[in-house]
Amino acid sequence: MKMKRLTLALVAMLSAVMVFAQSDLQVLAVVKLNKNESITVKQLKTRVDAYQKQRGSPLSVDDKKKVLEAMIQEKLVTQAAAKAGISIPESMVEQYFLQSISQSLGRNMTEQEFEQLVKEQTNLSLDEYMRQQVGMSVADYKAYLKNQLIVQQYIVSQKQNELQGVSPSDEEIRAFYELNKPSFVWTDMIKLFLVIIPKNTDAEVARIKANTLNSDLKNKKTTVNQLTVDSKKPNADFQAGDILVNKSQQSAVQLGVSYAELLELFKKEKNFISDVAEQESNFQFFTVIKKFDAKMLELSDVVQPETTITVYDYIKNSLSQQKQMEYLSTAATEIATTLDTNSNVERKKQNADLDKLLNW
Repeated sequence: MKMKRLTLALVAMLSAVMVFAQSDLQVLAVVKLNKNESITVKQLKTRVDAYQKQRGSPLSVDDKKKVLEAMIQEKLVTQAAAKAGISIPESMVEQYFLQSISQSLGRNMTEQEFEQLVKEQTNLSLDEYMRQQVGMSVADYKAYLKNQLIVQQYIVSQKQNELQGVSPSDEEIRAFYELNKPSFVWTDMIKLFLVIIPKNTDAEVARIKANTLNSDLKNKKTTVNQLTVDSKKPNADFQAGDILVNKSQQSAVQLGVSYAELLELFKKEKNFISDVAEQESNFQFFTVIKKFDAKMLELSDVVQPETTITVYDYIKNSLSQQKQMEYLSTAATEIATTLDTNSNVERKKQNADLDKLLNW
């Protein structure tokens, strides 16, 4: 009798799983402007999860409907773009993905380096980390980026003349500066020349190389300029270049040191050369090139030492990009609305039936 109850319970559980899977596979809409593309409950859930990660709170059924409509619009525009012969190479998607990673970390990274960093700091795979952060796997996120790039390129091709006229006025730039003046500052900064020797497959060979380069620099057998040149040679087994470090907790994390150690670094004089430090995957050392004191920035000041972009130019570029993105979003919605006809879109679920499917 107990076995029979257990069997019935197992059957009920398996049935529930099958119902759940079938629900996920249900088609909500089919976009067929250029080809038939379905939007399933599962695909919508993936996108909703991403938005919920960004918002930090659950989406209502009405919100999920808006996400569904946005996905329909996205497919309409990407299909229109394909019909117009517009496509995006995978290399551009990879570049955009790596740029977004590098900007968030404050330094250039390959996907393999990012994956290793994630593993070291979180003990998660890259897919697990991306799902935790943005609600999508790496593949889903790259597919999302690709669609966004295609939409942007298509809208630009359709609205090029109008887009060129979208720019902030001098009054808007100055008003933005006044409103955000406290954020336009230099913290104390230090310019370092950093030398990194990867361990690769032989840590002892890397250690010897690091100590040799460090000793040669200290004893003036080589120079910063020579190390820069040598690091760029095809078979170079080390990396070298300038980095600008802010006196901040974030910089300490990026350098892999404590904040107290970072403060000690800022006490070093120009031309100081550190000893070799061992990291998990490399050996490294640095020399102090220059120091910059903290200050408030005026509109005519450059936003970063030894560059040419002023605060005024920076604000102008930022506001221009913001206005252009707003215009592109509006234009995309307008174009998608004109394409959203019964012949181009078949909505499989509507009203109460749709509400029921979205109530998860």
